[in-house]
Amino acid sequence: MIETIIPKKESFTNDDILKLSELINNVYNDAESGMWKMNISRTTPEEINNLIQKKNLIVAYSNNKIVGAVAVQSMPDKKTGEFGMLVADQAYRGLGIGSALIDAAESWAKSQNFSRMRLELLTPKNWEHPSKTFLKKWYNRIGYVPNKTEPFELMYPDKINELATQCDFTVWYKTL
Repeated sequence: MIETIIPKKESFTNDDILKLSELINNVYNDAESGMWKMNISRTTPEEINNLIQKKNLIVAYSNNKIVGAVAVQSMPDKKTGEFGMLVADQAYRGLGIGSALIDAAESWAKSQNFSRMRLELLTPKNWEHPSKTFLKKWYNRIGYVPNKTEPFELMYPDKINELATQCDFTVWYKTL
């Protein structure tokens, strides 16, 4: 059974924050292998702490163990919610963690009276990455539609030298 919650700062320990940060970084290093020149840190304990304080993090548990997370936020148009940094512990894959987290993120967006949900997906420009191919099919299957694709360097010019290959960001939307 997967349980998702927006943790309260007082119930989330510094050890929890550190473990979650490590989980996210490990998952991203695997899911984006070959796309970066070296293993990157997708997040930091400080960022996780900030997300918790702002109530912009949903955490998944299985038997009281943290097994996944997703960050949520409001877009400037105030009609769109966005999720990102979606991760499921590799040792617990296939249990529905990702689906539970997406459902929780969409419920969060609906509670904010948003009419749609947004996500960004980084993909290699000239080759297929198995994780990204899986995600594209999965997002499409659960109702997300690609809207626009832009070269990575237009969105994040300060990080272009960290890439090992040319990449694009595709923005996906789903009407809620």
